Amino acid sequence: MIYRTFLRLALVCLWLGRLVSSPVNAAEPLRLAVFDIDVTPPVGSRMAYDPVTNLWDLGLRARGVVLLGSGDPIVLCAVDWIGIGNEGHDAFQEGLAAAAGTTASRVAVHTLHQHDAPDCDFGAEKILKSAGVDPLSYESSFARSALQRLQGAVHESLKTARPVTHLGLGTALVSQVASNRRILGPDGKVRAVRYTACPDPALRAEPEGTIDPQVSLVSFWNGAEPLAVLSYYAVHPQSYYRTGVPNPDIPGVARFLRQLAVPGALHVHFNGAGGNLGAGKYNDGSKENRRILGERLADGMRRAWEDTKREPVTAADVGWQVEPVLLPPARHLKEAELQARLKARDAAFFLTGGAAQLAWLHRCESNHPIEVTCLTLGRARLLHLPGELFVEYQLAAKAARPDRFVAMASYGDYGPGYIGTAVAYQEGGYETGPNASNVAPEVEGVLMGAIRRLLKNP
Repeated sequence: MIYRTFLRLALVCLWLGRLVSSPVNAAEPLRLAVFDIDVTPPVGSRMAYDPVTNLWDLGLRARGVVLLGSGDPIVLCAVDWIGIGNEGHDAFQEGLAAAAGTTASRVAVHTLHQHDAPDCDFGAEKILKSAGVDPLSYESSFARSALQRLQGAVHESLKTARPVTHLGLGTALVSQVASNRRILGPDGKVRAVRYTACPDPALRAEPEGTIDPQVSLVSFWNGAEPLAVLSYYAVHPQSYYRTGVPNPDIPGVARFLRQLAVPGALHVHFNGAGGNLGAGKYNDGSKENRRILGERLADGMRRAWEDTKREPVTAADVGWQVEPVLLPPARHLKEAELQARLKARDAAFFLTGGAAQLAWLHRCESNHPIEVTCLTLGRARLLHLPGELFVEYQLAAKAARPDRFVAMASYGDYGPGYIGTAVAYQEGGYETGPNASNVAPEVEGVLMGAIRRLLKNP
């Protein structure tokens, strides 16, 4: 009887291990499917800040890849929206998982955080509608229709999946795009925030500060033919916004230029840990700077492409690890206060994302985990993190494994808002304040612990 119980437990553990690490059938080849759809909201619908009044030449895209052959399919998706959070993020993960025939834990959905773009949070929408309040930018009709179309694109892409024989890895420095937003005074506190468009010449003259100047490129090849290129760079991507016109901004311009240069491969861009970074040192808000900054990022991508080294890859070189974490909610988030502001129809409550804060608090109180994940591709480690993560997390991850090619996509589940380091919450400033960050300073220990565990895999 004891032996039988032990055997059942062993089988359960083996099954759970297969869900996380998915051992590979050596006979199954590695294949790649790509998908790409337009997710530009129509005129008259709402974006995060304003209604849509017109459309631009470059629309918003949702694009990504599906890796097949290494256990259950793995889906990586990047969306040109400001954020997808809470129940909205769950829905996108689950929807794409169903379309690809995999589990939600093997789906990474990230936004690029452009500001003239939609915001998606089905939990916030539910809260507002239940209170009889217009959900405004959280009204989900367009987001749900976009998700449905995205599911169809992912499902169809599987029919044309191509063999992958080689992996390409390359890096380059990007010049004069990113700068740190937080400028400290002699007392170690934030004395000024240099936002992504900074008209103050004195603040623009301040040092660049702590950034990650590197753009990282991961490419998939079938022989000599490139199939897809994934790029990773950390910065708030705004040149200017609140125009009423959806646009993919700096990374969209760069991605478009690189798509023209290498038209046979789908170019998918991920925003790294850019929560405390922006273009403010190099951007006074002039309209011409969108092109200039986009070209600078594209130039870095070009040099990373030229630096790319190809190496053979098989399904046995692919792995997927998951670390579920419970992030500590910010101490200023109190149910009674948030509900009171909701009932009072407090305008500031809606402008600062109060309904999304309430949705996030409910998830924390129900112990709803966020999954931090890592895709292993040969010597590469691709990390997937939530929120508007500070760049120090990305730099620490790279320093933890200098023997590996480490890249990070942030802006996964948007529910936590800004995620600072522990010391950043003592320094003050907008990003760690009550209208921006929904997590407590202890978040650093939780996330860095998950990152280190994921990167320990040899």
